Amino acid sequence: MKAKAPFTLPPVMAVIFSILSVQGGAAIAKGIFPVLGSASTSALRIVLSAIILGIYNRPNLRNLNKEQWKAVALYGLTLGAMNLIFYIAISRIPLGLGVTLEFIGPLVLAIAGSKRILDFLWVILAAVGISLIAPWSGNGIDLLGVFLALLAGGFWACYILLGGKISKIMDGGKAVSIGMIFASAVVLPVAIFDGLFQKITPVFMMSGLALALLSSAIPFTLEMGALKKMPAKTFSILMSLEPAAAALSGLVFLQEYLTFYEWLAVALVVIASAGATLTGKKQEQHATVEC
Repeated sequence: MKAKAPFTLPPVMAVIFSILSVQGGAAIAKGIFPVLGSASTSALRIVLSAIILGIYNRPNLRNLNKEQWKAVALYGLTLGAMNLIFYIAISRIPLGLGVTLEFIGPLVLAIAGSKRILDFLWVILAAVGISLIAPWSGNGIDLLGVFLALLAGGFWACYILLGGKISKIMDGGKAVSIGMIFASAVVLPVAIFDGLFQKITPVFMMSGLALALLSSAIPFTLEMGALKKMPAKTFSILMSLEPAAAALSGLVFLQEYLTFYEWLAVALVVIASAGATLTGKKQEQHATVEC
C-alpha cells in the first residue's frame, strides 16, 4: 500500500499565506510595543527565530570556511539592522505605511542601472506614492518614522544582494539560521540597554514565540516550498502585495486607519513594484526571505 503524499499548499496560496503570516506577525509585534518597546520586541523575535531555525536546520558551524563565515556574518548583521530599524519605524508610523516605504529599497534595486523608459515610469509611480505620504506640512506622519522606514528599505536591498551572493556558496536554510545568530548580536545589546530582562514575562515569551513563528519560521518554510514550484519572477510579483497586506493587517488588528491619499500611496508602490518585476529584463534571480 502506497504511503500518502504529505499535504502541500499550491505555490500561489503558499506565498499569499506567507505574506499574511509575516504581516500578522508584524501586527502582533506592534501590539506589544507599548510594554516591551520596539527594540526588545525585535530582539525577542530575532533570538527566538534563531533558536527555532537552528533546531530545524541544524547548521554545522565547523564546516564553514573563511569565505562563508565572512559572507554569513555580513548577511546576518544586515538582517539584524534591518529588523531593528524597521520595528522602531513602525512604532512611530502605521504598519502599512512602514512596509510601503520599506519596499522602496527592493524597488530601487530592481530597476537600478536601467535605461528603459518603462522603468522610469515605475520610479515616477513610487516617487508619487512617497510624496503622498511625506508630511509636507510638518503635521501628521512622524518624519523620523518615515526616514527610518526608508533606511530599513536600504538595508533590505543590501540584504537581497548579500542573499544572492551567499546562495552561491552555501545552503540557503543554513545561511539564514547562522545569519540569525549574527542578527541577534545586533539587536540584543540594544534590547538589554532598553531593559529587556526587566520587562520580559512568560506571557511575553509566548507572544515572542508566536511572533517568531509567524514572522520567520512559517513564511520561510512556505516560501521555500513555493519557490521550488514557481518562477522567481512570479514569486517576486506576488511579494509586491506586501504593502497592501500590511495596510490591511494594520487596519484589522491595530485599527490603524489610513487616509485616502495614504491608501493611494500604497497602491502606487504595489503597482510600481509589480510592474518593475513584470517588465524587468531576464536575469538570474535569487529570491530571499524577509526574516
